[in-house]
Amino acid sequence: MKKLFVVAVAALASATSAQAVDLKAGDWTVSVGGIVNAYYTQVSCSGDTVGGLALGGRALGCGGRGDRTTIGNGLLPSGLITSVKSKQGEYDVAATIGIMTATASDTAVGNNSNVDVRQGFFSFGNEQMGTVKLGRDYGIFGANAILNDMTLVGAGAPVRATQANRVTLGHIGAGYSYLGTYGMMAYSSPASNGVKVDVALVSPVTNGPLGTGYDSGSTPQVQGQVSFGGSGAKVWLGAKGQKFEGTTLAYPSFTMRGVELGASYSAGPLGVLANVQTGTGLGIVSDADQGDNKSTNYFLQGTYKATDKVKVGLNYGLSKNKDNTTGTGGLESNSNVTGGVYFSITPAITLAAELGQTRSKGFNGGTAKMNGASFGGILFF
Repeated sequence: MKKLFVVAVAALASATSAQAVDLKAGDWTVSVGGIVNAYYTQVSCSGDTVGGLALGGRALGCGGRGDRTTIGNGLLPSGLITSVKSKQGEYDVAATIGIMTATASDTAVGNNSNVDVRQGFFSFGNEQMGTVKLGRDYGIFGANAILNDMTLVGAGAPVRATQANRVTLGHIGAGYSYLGTYGMMAYSSPASNGVKVDVALVSPVTNGPLGTGYDSGSTPQVQGQVSFGGSGAKVWLGAKGQKFEGTTLAYPSFTMRGVELGASYSAGPLGVLANVQTGTGLGIVSDADQGDNKSTNYFLQGTYKATDKVKVGLNYGLSKNKDNTTGTGGLESNSNVTGGVYFSITPAITLAAELGQTRSKGFNGGTAKMNGASFGGILFF
């Protein structure tokens, strides 16, 4: 038999649903589903040389050249996701393993054996106690922003440095921080009058792979969120923190602290979203990859469903550093604006076409920009 498979478990806990194959084995129901996607992206870079993680610069945006063409993944990877569930006594028991892969690389054989295991967790709970989750999964902080980004089924900022062997960035580092994948012990409360609480103890991480000078230490990272939803509206308040241990005198220890406030609203065909993150050590593409630095991320989006099959949208994101610290490499901000059209040709297949521009500004006044275009499609099964 078939049922709606929530791709939220499959890929970034997305709100998109698709058909999965369900198999019964004793008390267990096994669901097999996944994602396959590919996008043609063309980028062109110009302007000044900006240091640090300048997503719109020639080095990262266009792989060191003036322009690049890639046929690869969008913001989501391709992946095969297997989940199981069972009712055992008074508990609902479930588990998920997600095995992802990238489409594009610089060689014809480079990705043949590469896999990206983002998820491997089990959970138990019920309507009265809520749900406990143990294992590897996506983080809580930043989840609402990326899950509601229209470019989740497209590309957003098609930065060459990440699309080769990985995925595009959407608005990661140019509007919100990446939610990350961690080993964790998490708890989700049952919803009460629309209010829900999520908390997690997260295995502490270093500030890699792009940062240097800090170790993960011995104290777990903590993430949490309170959300309220009803009548087409949702509001959330989140936070996260972790101590990073400096490895040399040049890199003194510090504590990453971040807070997030966001809201979304939908009425008929119209949808709007606003999200703000601010704190110390939030990073560009991973926790604290700019070290002990204060930054703020802004993300705004509006979408309109013109027909049952066609949705159009425009969004803008800005990630801005407060001070020119060593970890920024001279980068003051990354921003991205994207306009897109999304056409659901079947319940499982969505075609997307997007145009956008990513800008990076330096504290020295220099500006680099990357113009990007993408088209392709994604299949949820």
